[in-house]
Amino acid sequence: MKTKIFHLAVMLAIIAGTNIVFAGQNDVYIIQVADAISPGTADFIKSGIKTAEENGAACVIIELDTPGGLAESMRLIVQNILASKVPVVVFVYPGGARAASAGVMITMAADVAAMAPGTNIGAAHPVGAGGKEIDKTMSEKVINDMVAQAKSVAEKRDRNAKWVEDAIRESVSVTETEALKENIIDLVATDTDDLIKQLNGREIKDRGILKLDDVKKVTIKETLRTKILKTISNPNIAYILLMIG
Repeated sequence: MKTKIFHLAVMLAIIAGTNIVFAGQNDVYIIQVADAISPGTADFIKSGIKTAEENGAACVIIELDTPGGLAESMRLIVQNILASKVPVVVFVYPGGARAASAGVMITMAADVAAMAPGTNIGAAHPVGAGGKEIDKTMSEKVINDMVAQAKSVAEKRDRNAKWVEDAIRESVSVTETEALKENIIDLVATDTDDLIKQLNGREIKDRGILKLDDVKKVTIKETLRTKILKTISNPNIAYILLMIG
């Protein structure tokens, strides 16, 4: 009996040791989003975060460049970022990129929000399909709902809740320098390598310290399913198909 207990204890120690090593991996998973926010985008980010969790990644970096998109898809992305078991970094990149409209809320939801030089964030006032204005009564409901969600997320991440309300109500937009000064983002980085360098050793609220020495970058590739879903669910394409129908 004692021998069996001893063997069991050894096996548990080995398993525990394996878990510790696995959790200590410093792979960084990168999800590149350069498109409108749609159900396809939401599915891509969800599956990317899940893959990173299953493989014990140190963190996920979402390289973001978006003009905005569908509110419901944005909410799903925000939910997945907030529920992620690994830290999620949103990086508005490369230079010339933007995090407009739905991109604002996605950036605000990140454990770490960063922007590259020459980028901007804001202009989150909601509009209807095809860029049309929403009915006044409905618009007020949508705006109030979005403001409540955005402020809640901003407060959770200790970011500027007043600014995000202005971005939704007044469509204000700022540069990366202004965003850093106004506590909208946490870092400005020239590229992904510079971002990783700045993230290394950084303490993430409720997550611990990121250890990214000798990091390995793993870029998540879109599957055929994701590509098809992104194409048919793109807000602009969907609107054109609706008009044709």
